[in-house]
Amino acid sequence: MPLDVGVYESRADYKSQKQCQKTSFAFYQAVRDLLPVWLLEDMRTMEVFHWEDDGQACAFSPSEAFLYALVHDHQQYARYLLKCFSSRALDMPSRSFCCCQASSTPHLTLAVRYNRISILKMIMDTIKELPECERRSFLDRHGCVHTDGRKTALHLACDLLRPECLILLLAHGACPYATDLTGNTPLDCLLLQISQSDFDSRTKRICLGYLILFMPSLRFQMKGQLQEKRDVWRRMIGDQAFQWLSGASPPSLFVQAMQRLSQSIPTEQLDSLPDFLKPLDFRLQQA
Repeated sequence: MPLDVGVYESRADYKSQKQCQKTSFAFYQAVRDLLPVWLLEDMRTMEVFHWEDDGQACAFSPSEAFLYALVHDHQQYARYLLKCFSSRALDMPSRSFCCCQASSTPHLTLAVRYNRISILKMIMDTIKELPECERRSFLDRHGCVHTDGRKTALHLACDLLRPECLILLLAHGACPYATDLTGNTPLDCLLLQISQSDFDSRTKRICLGYLILFMPSLRFQMKGQLQEKRDVWRRMIGDQAFQWLSGASPPSLFVQAMQRLSQSIPTEQLDSLPDFLKPLDFRLQQA
């Protein structure tokens, strides 16, 4: 919900802002309670407002409403907003909602953070209609420096171990070589997660397998660490994954074939593959 800036020129301004806060919270509650789409749109377009930093009371934009739908997993409302407003529902919200206006992609990072797989699929279907350069720019933008450390959605999927989000982003063109403020690629983030503990090691290995499928070349910071501590990393990620990531040997023909296959068919068709070719099974074998 927009922040209270606490600056008023008159008692009327104070009352106006307090009223905006009430209606803003009412809209937040309505989305949280999964009220019908028609009612939410009536509220958004006619009844509820939020307070901007310049002292203006503004109606919620489709983009701002979509953020609320994401947070509360209101899939019907999210589908309606994307259908009626298309990519406009993914525009940057106002500064009251996100302070990093230049390059942030709050919808993608929120979808990953809250693990909203169904809504993330809707977003991917929507951006298919964008020109390729715009689609890639949207996928690879950095998140808010205050909440996401200026990481891309792909970095966040690795940090939070979201394999379903990871494969959706990769299959739709997110760059596996993008770097965050520290110069880490998504693979570096995932290797750091693997090195820190054995907790949820199966999910970590699945994520590693997904990244391998979409990385035809090796460009990441931790390659030197893998070479220095061979025995430790071989135990953590498995011999075959270690051999390739450390540069000791090229990926197997099977891995190369799976790389080509995964990049040439739609993500939703991966489940139709025979069991021995499914990416999940492959990742458990290789990691």
